[in-house]
Amino acid sequence: MTRRSAILTLPSMSSPAAPLMTDPANYALGRSAAEGERLQLQHQIYGDATRSLFVTAGIGPGMRVLDIGSGAGDVAMLAADLVGPTGEVVGVEIAPETIAIAERRVAEAGWSNVRFVCADLRDLHLDEPPFDAIVGRWVLMYQPDPADLLRRLAAHSAPGAVFAFQESDMLGLAPAPVPTPVQDELRRYMLPPPKLGGPELRMGPKLYGAFVAAGLPAPTVRIDTPVGGGPDWPGYGYIAATARSLLPMLSAIGAVPDGAIDVDTLEDRLRDEIVSQHGVQPLVPVYGAATRVP
Repeated sequence: MTRRSAILTLPSMSSPAAPLMTDPANYALGRSAAEGERLQLQHQIYGDATRSLFVTAGIGPGMRVLDIGSGAGDVAMLAADLVGPTGEVVGVEIAPETIAIAERRVAEAGWSNVRFVCADLRDLHLDEPPFDAIVGRWVLMYQPDPADLLRRLAAHSAPGAVFAFQESDMLGLAPAPVPTPVQDELRRYMLPPPKLGGPELRMGPKLYGAFVAAGLPAPTVRIDTPVGGGPDWPGYGYIAATARSLLPMLSAIGAVPDGAIDVDTLEDRLRDEIVSQHGVQPLVPVYGAATRVP
């Protein structure tokens, strides 16, 4: 299993297209209903690694958890399951339309201990009691100064609070152990050219340094790399869904020529490529870092 196997091409910070990538409101993968479904599929693949990180870090019953960059609500609901009915989860998300998706899913799942706040992490002000845990998944990579955000979040933590974050290493994707022309096609168009600005594609390996720079105790760090094969593995659909979400942005900045990627057949081509060779496909590795404040 695994996560955001898409690797995106980003505009130069001096390019007219740069605001598309640097403004948090312009999330590179868009905010469509299809993107909401992709985020849920992403959690299906990466959720076990997130749960393991949180449990090992010490998140459990009765705790109050702050989830940063909640997206479609998967991490918040996972945390709600861990803290139980005596605990509480507050999720922070910048996009009202994404919060609507998350709130609907929380209601459908029957969680009464989860709520969401619409806020920009660059100027976050929370009128909340201190939290016993502060968590996030694929959110620090979008921050201009991840250590500064962690430092500011520490002001909302209770003594002994857990900090647990996951970030990927998009350039650390291992090649499939079988020939993969379709994967090679994706890499050709979706790997970032050098010297371009935008999200930090190697935030995973930089988590340890960000924690230390924020003044937090040095974290423990783990790496999880989902791998799958066979006809029923959801990773093929996840890769194709990520490519579909990225294509509007990539086309807008001129990174992918029209018609270069047939996204409608991509999932089937990826599946056929691996299954026909009885192979497996690794996805992007995700780093998890966790610590406790004094």
